[in-house]
Amino acid sequence: MMYTPDPQRVAAANLTAFMERLQRSGVENMVDYKHLYDWSIEHPAVFWKEFWDFSGIVASVQPQTVLHGGEYLRPPQPGGPLWFEGARLNFAENLLRHRGDGEAIVFWNEEGRRQALTFTELYREVAILQAALISQGVRQGDRVAGFMPNMPQTIICMLATASLGAIWSSCSPDFGEKGVIDRFGQIEPRVLFTADAYLFKGRRFDCLQRVRNFASELNLERIVVVPYMEERPDISGMPGTLLYTDFVAEAGGGGEMSFAQLPFDHPLYIMYSSGTTGLPKCMVHGAGGTLIQHLKEHMLHTDVKAGDRVFYFTTCGWMMWNWLVSALAVGATVVLFDGNPFAPDAAHLWRMAEQERINVFGTSAKYIALLEKEGYKPGEQHDLSALRAILSTGSPLAPESFDYVYRDIKQELCLASISGGTDIISCFALGNPVAPVYRGELQTRGLGMKVEVFDSDGNSLPAGEQGELVCTAPFPSMPVSFWNDPDRSKYHVAYFAEYDNVWRHGDWVELTETGGMVIHGRSDATLNPGGVRIGTAEIYRQVEGFPEIMEALVIGQDWDNDVRIVLFVRMQPGQQLSDELQDRICKTIRANASPYHVPKKIIEVADIPRTISGKITELAVRNIVHGRPVKNADALANPEALELYRDLEELKS
Repeated sequence: MMYTPDPQRVAAANLTAFMERLQRSGVENMVDYKHLYDWSIEHPAVFWKEFWDFSGIVASVQPQTVLHGGEYLRPPQPGGPLWFEGARLNFAENLLRHRGDGEAIVFWNEEGRRQALTFTELYREVAILQAALISQGVRQGDRVAGFMPNMPQTIICMLATASLGAIWSSCSPDFGEKGVIDRFGQIEPRVLFTADAYLFKGRRFDCLQRVRNFASELNLERIVVVPYMEERPDISGMPGTLLYTDFVAEAGGGGEMSFAQLPFDHPLYIMYSSGTTGLPKCMVHGAGGTLIQHLKEHMLHTDVKAGDRVFYFTTCGWMMWNWLVSALAVGATVVLFDGNPFAPDAAHLWRMAEQERINVFGTSAKYIALLEKEGYKPGEQHDLSALRAILSTGSPLAPESFDYVYRDIKQELCLASISGGTDIISCFALGNPVAPVYRGELQTRGLGMKVEVFDSDGNSLPAGEQGELVCTAPFPSMPVSFWNDPDRSKYHVAYFAEYDNVWRHGDWVELTETGGMVIHGRSDATLNPGGVRIGTAEIYRQVEGFPEIMEALVIGQDWDNDVRIVLFVRMQPGQQLSDELQDRICKTIRANASPYHVPKKIIEVADIPRTISGKITELAVRNIVHGRPVKNADALANPEALELYRDLEELKS
């Protein structure tokens, strides 16, 4: 046990208030959190309705029923799972329900530039843009796209879109042209918002030339350029393009907004798979499911309250952006950062955390590991007295990173390793602000999420045994559909092909005796030497402890009618992969994992390919090694790195 919340924090938690509410109303006499979780999955309709009321969701019409067809988990169909039938609401109205001079959004970039908007100012800016979109003819069901940095105007564009019942979709501006076309080309947006440029590691990257190159492939009616690097960027040679100020000035809006009142499952976002195994899947997420799931995760699992300041390091191409923005519905301040988190130095985000009095600091497991390798100790350099929680996702957080956080950042905080995905725009496993934190464990399964661990035959496994992460009952934030999937076949293949009527998520996990979870890696990248299934994270945990190694990637190579483990390592500057280091790596893995985990080959590489959202692409490398095509290499941040793995002599013997 690494941390236990003090009684005062437990007593003041939203989770405690929710349990007390259930007891006062006579719904259920809650004994403890385990009782609450078990009750939430045994009585999902009651749980979600009680949370609807607790969270104060704004709806012009209350639901007639909470869950219809709850015995079905497969894609929505006649008789399938339907949530909150009869309700009418608007996602943007819920996020804009707070007014006043409190800061709604604070923005920093890597140069230290700061911008802030109050709740009243945010409402006014969204109202102005809503009028311009109406003038453009945007209406319910239309798609509006963003090719934008993580800046306040991106949130404004999304909220104005959602207020009309139109559908928002975004790509980070570091996407390649083909990656943008592969995504936006499928959904045919009417309007595209883009910044003129963005910053990364002190360099300016032009967006407009790339927009010029791909715009003709998208059949756009209007391109709107948001000035970021220049006050009046040059938009010559871009037909149908207006600067943002001119676009909104023509409409002359800015008064009270109207909010389209729509069904619970009305489309809100289109999200995309990473696309490393084919054309990206276009996942359509509903407004109500996204809203209630995010509110549950913010309020109950992260203990966010009105007036809190919440930060997550993310781009607009990662679902954590969508998750972060929903904190506005609680009345929290959303803190944005755009750029490289180590520019100009490792202290930058922590200077921001200190100055902005951040209460919840969210990041990736990779960032925490790199911060430790830099030798930086934020707790010694900054006043982090306001910080209550650190969240980590993107990949499993190594046990050693738990040690680092509590040793070198802060002891009295909840370190919540969380896990879910773009597919559900939320989490299966999260933090628990009233419970202890155990080294290397995600604290709990999400309330209302009937998460189990299955073996290959579909049997539910007890704590301590590894298997597939599955969800065996419906939940509100399942995608309402895939785009251009009329018979729902793509939807079915993505999640339901392995087990009948059970959501298979693709993670290899185990439940723990403490009620938590350990994630061992992706099950579709799970290694299988000699028939023994091994999660890649178990190897990464050992390798990341070597100071000579910057980062690593593990695959299974088909070899001699079996699978052999191949470990690729990227070395720190000035370091080389010597025979002595390879021997130490193998001995450490053997000692701390098992003989089955020891790689048969360790190969030094100059770079490791990643998706735009920063995830290591094990499957893409595996395809290259086996001579198979990578169908959408443009979805990678550094696709050129794939060539480093093609036809390697070391893998021919």
